[in-house]
Amino acid sequence: MFFKLHPTWTLTAILVVALAVRLAAGAWWQQRLPAGKKFAFGDSDGYWELARTIARGQPYEYGPDHLKIFRTPGYPAVLSPLFLLRAEPPVLWGRMISAVLGTASVGAVAALAWLLFDQRTALLAAAIAAVYPEAIAAGVFILSEAPFAPLMMLHMILWTLAWRSIKSSQLVGWSFGAGIAAGLAALMRPSWLLFIPFAAVIALITFLNRRQQLAILAVMLLGLCATMLPWWIRNYQVAGRFVPTSLQVGASLYDGISPMATGASDMSFVGRFVAEQRAADAAPGADTRGLIEDRLDRRLRDAAIAWARENPSRVLALAATKFARIWSFVPNAGEFQSRWLRLILAATYTPIICLALAGAWQFARRDWPYLLCILPAVYFTLLHVIFVSSIRYRQPAMLPLIVLAAGFISQVAAWRNQNRA
Repeated sequence: MFFKLHPTWTLTAILVVALAVRLAAGAWWQQRLPAGKKFAFGDSDGYWELARTIARGQPYEYGPDHLKIFRTPGYPAVLSPLFLLRAEPPVLWGRMISAVLGTASVGAVAALAWLLFDQRTALLAAAIAAVYPEAIAAGVFILSEAPFAPLMMLHMILWTLAWRSIKSSQLVGWSFGAGIAAGLAALMRPSWLLFIPFAAVIALITFLNRRQQLAILAVMLLGLCATMLPWWIRNYQVAGRFVPTSLQVGASLYDGISPMATGASDMSFVGRFVAEQRAADAAPGADTRGLIEDRLDRRLRDAAIAWARENPSRVLALAATKFARIWSFVPNAGEFQSRWLRLILAATYTPIICLALAGAWQFARRDWPYLLCILPAVYFTLLHVIFVSSIRYRQPAMLPLIVLAAGFISQVAAWRNQNRA
């Protein structure tokens, strides 16, 4: 009844709660880190230091080896204003930005649920996302999931609006906006770059209106390319060739497929490969044109592919392990092995994923936007049975699944009301 009478104020209250919970969680997490330690995850330092270089107008490079295409610039650009306010800003400020972005994700969940279902379902979906522990965690850490998730949701919202457009001008406008959102999302999290062609293939196979989907796809790709073009031009100038995202693909691939791979991330092998590459570069007649990080990227990629060809059964076993890790009911990272954290995650994830699966079965055959809600989960699963895997990588995909879960709950409630009547 409260949802029905006060939708605007209800959504505002949900967003305030979402922000407060994330701010409190960020402060708690910062306090529990050992003295002198800024971050729990190695990726966070890279984003933080690259943000510093952007704010100071320095060359976009990372580390003592001056890696020039180490990370895409999206998340460092989001953090960079902090370094304009203070030379060494508190890490808690970065967590506050993550909290705001996490709250924006909750608002995006409400918007998508409103489009696909109704007002009541939108408020229910937002309420679930506001307090869902994995979604809260994304608004705590200095990791790219924080800015990526709302942009991913925006991409899906705009794609839905394009699909439902009546006029050609609307279709073009929404599709181009969806492409821009996808490009910004890829600059935050490079793996999203291939989502449009992946989803488009499924759309063309499963739905009959292929002409409309092709039009949306063409305009979206145009928006994506327009957004990514400055980064592509810069990379070509630096590397002398086209680099779509970063030069960390080889390292990520070897991390997931190698003799030492376990499904979890362990980048201790990088030092050995760097030494091998430097020795190869020092050999007489060696071709040292371009960046050493580019040659290192190819060395790591080739090593991973060669090992995979020689050990196909081991690759399949690793894929099964990674699948289990990404959809695990309990945390698999060492930082989250407390009994209470494991219990909370299992108790919240289990009903949500079951309801989402029921919603997927119920709604995916209705129309394209409902099927679209499932595809991020499929897409990230396919990626991370190849690369390393963790429940961290499923978190953005859980947001559209929450929309389907809320839709299923609303439908069950409607059925019960009809039966009572």
